[in-house]
Amino acid sequence: MAPKELRKIKAVLLDIEGTVCPISFVKDVLFPYAVNVLPAVLEQQWDKPEFSAYRNAFPDNCSTDPATFEAHFRDLVCRDVKVAYLKALQGYLWTEGYRTGEIKAPLFPDVAERLLTWHDAGLRLVIYSSGSVAAQKLLFAHTNAQPSDLTFLISGWFDTVNAGLKTEHESYATILASSGDIQADEWLFLSDNPREVSAATAAGMQSIPVVRPGNAPLPHDWISPSQPITSFSELASLGTKNF
Repeated sequence: MAPKELRKIKAVLLDIEGTVCPISFVKDVLFPYAVNVLPAVLEQQWDKPEFSAYRNAFPDNCSTDPATFEAHFRDLVCRDVKVAYLKALQGYLWTEGYRTGEIKAPLFPDVAERLLTWHDAGLRLVIYSSGSVAAQKLLFAHTNAQPSDLTFLISGWFDTVNAGLKTEHESYATILASSGDIQADEWLFLSDNPREVSAATAAGMQSIPVVRPGNAPLPHDWISPSQPITSFSELASLGTKNF
């Protein structure tokens, strides 16, 4: 996008995995952590009220007993199935790891500084991830940045429950409808996933694909709506006034 086009942006919609932090953090840290702590949680909390909401959200035939429940959980994680009841439970399981400091989100070096700059410039920062809203807030509250808690920068949180699947343009229309004071072309969506970028573009948003270390290459036959970036620092004119 040209600097002039960037200057009209009033809101930035951000993906998480592969955009603000490495894919490996989710795949190699968060997912295994949840799998490893689940057996103890099932043993200690299976019949407790605080766990029942998560247990009852699973299909009836998969929540008859702890062993069946765990097997279904492991299968979903292995296949990276993005269903709401799995994402909600993962967020619940990660809470203790974040609280103790065992888990800390490794943001890419350019992310925190740029988010602070955009926030100070008056841009609205919004998160949209397949992970639950609760999990999103945990991640941004426990980062490797200074300050560690960056949740104060974020004014909106969306997941597959309150917005929809990230590869469908209707989901981005839902997000736009929740912020009616900002026009579609005044939004900028940043994501590593070309299908998500295309969906946001179809909804009228400006969209830029993000290429980060560890991400899958962008498809050769995919027509990007704009030049990919490798760092948020490439968007230096974002948040500046167009006089």
